[in-house]
Amino acid sequence: MIKLVVFDMAGTTINEHNVVYKTLHSVINQNGYTFTLNQVLEQGAGKEKKQAIADTLSLHNKPVKPEETDALYAQFLAALNDAYLHMEVTPMPGTEELFAYLRSKKIGIVLNTGYNRPTAELLLAKLNWQQGIHFDHLITASDVPRSRPFPDMIWLAMQYHQLTNPLNVTKIGDSTVDIEEGIQAGCGLTIGITTGAHTRLQLLQAKPTAVIDHLSELMNMM
Repeated sequence: MIKLVVFDMAGTTINEHNVVYKTLHSVINQNGYTFTLNQVLEQGAGKEKKQAIADTLSLHNKPVKPEETDALYAQFLAALNDAYLHMEVTPMPGTEELFAYLRSKKIGIVLNTGYNRPTAELLLAKLNWQQGIHFDHLITASDVPRSRPFPDMIWLAMQYHQLTNPLNVTKIGDSTVDIEEGIQAGCGLTIGITTGAHTRLQLLQAKPTAVIDHLSELMNMM
């Protein structure tokens, strides 16, 4: 029986028009690189964003200096916060209806993300989503020792909900690293969704329980 659903944010429950990876791509290339947006998505989607930068730079097959990663990360955060302040952010279709359905079934709702907490909270404020009303907990990459694909965020979500069996947990996200996170945690269901960073084919390569095209499809799985 599923007692908790752990949702990714951008690209899964929140439509921010892929601005995070467009911003990441722009900042990296402004510093002398020539990566494509697809390369940034393939290397960085769903990950803690400093790690996403390091993994993208590693495509050049040369050592990545921590100070360069730190500098790019700082530039990225400033650019992303500015972008979010001036753009419309909306729920993905069906998100709030699904949240209401899960609440009616007394199934917990946790949002997790590769963002740091200030960025995630900025997104939630723009949506006017409130803890205890729309969702139960927010867990970000800055809240745990290890971000995706490690299962630390899901483990913390389980602690919050006093769950010990990961088979009672569903994880859903739009990137392969979301799926890897759910598998490493031992989730009962690990679901990919095609509304964000990765294609159906890419998601299937990570071997999820299923891949869906719309959040409403989750209602038949709970």
